[in-house]
Amino acid sequence: MKDGSGEDQNVAPSVYSHVSRPGSHRYKNAKKGLPFNVMLVGESGLGRTTFLNTLCERMVVAKPEKTNIEQAHIAEPMQFKHHTVEMEEDGMKIILNIIDTPGFGDGIDNENCFMQIQEYLETQFDEVLAEENRIKRNTKFRDSRVHALVYFITPTGHSLREIDIEMMKRLGSRVNIIPVIGRSDSLTPRELVLFKQRIMNDIAQYEIPVFSFPNGEDEEDEETVEENAELRAMMPFAVVGCEEVVNEDGRPVRVRNYPWGMVQVDNDEHSDFDRLRYVLLNSHIGDLRDRTQNEIYELYRTEKLSGATAAGPMDDMSGMQQAMPVA
Repeated sequence: MKDGSGEDQNVAPSVYSHVSRPGSHRYKNAKKGLPFNVMLVGESGLGRTTFLNTLCERMVVAKPEKTNIEQAHIAEPMQFKHHTVEMEEDGMKIILNIIDTPGFGDGIDNENCFMQIQEYLETQFDEVLAEENRIKRNTKFRDSRVHALVYFITPTGHSLREIDIEMMKRLGSRVNIIPVIGRSDSLTPRELVLFKQRIMNDIAQYEIPVFSFPNGEDEEDEETVEENAELRAMMPFAVVGCEEVVNEDGRPVRVRNYPWGMVQVDNDEHSDFDRLRYVLLNSHIGDLRDRTQNEIYELYRTEKLSGATAAGPMDDMSGMQQAMPVA
């Protein structure tokens, strides 16, 4: 792995970094790098910053200074913080743009947080729509539509909370939502299995539109069909982030040490993190970008041009006329 300066980073690489499937190869010729925009949303203390650094396999955001105890009870308003990292996965140069949302869910009333995120997502759509309607296109236009929203669920061990349900239902028509369980190592293996089942039951019961690794109608690649089925069975992803690297048998390994033992971030038996990283930066990067353009954006565009004010159902996206995508 190399950073933007081309210098090698002394980090543990993803075990899936060398794996790819046909769908990701068509972007390899992107000379300037393939832009991919990811938003991280979740309450404080669920490991968003550590996840970001672990995802990028380098220190992107330094650990925040210790909070003043006297001001710890004061909830800071939510912010949008942008980080851009150039990286290479399986020979494909990626310009990863990450939008973090510190302050989300830290207040008593989080309605404003929902509105801010929805407004942010729709603003990016509006910019693309305006660019499409130009007589002369801006060759330097930057498409900042969010391709994936990683939503961190608090590891309560019970079920989805009201804030989780409201957040994902409201934004499911505006972005590919990938639910994850933050700090999943706080649960026992048995508790984690049951918690995942309860979350997926809630998602089905409340008809929450999350990205569910669908197979295309003309999908003939058995390997891809099996892979998507396996990924659906893993949802929501249980993630553990870590910035500490130890040497094990001559290779760097990312671990979290506890009095009772250690958790290896890249070990599939300990965490789903490495598989999620593979999904975001390799196997499904094309699917997430295409669905953003061809389904989610097209739905918004149709609503906007027809004067609709409410989001329509996510399952009514077939047969829409597609606009010429912004390059």
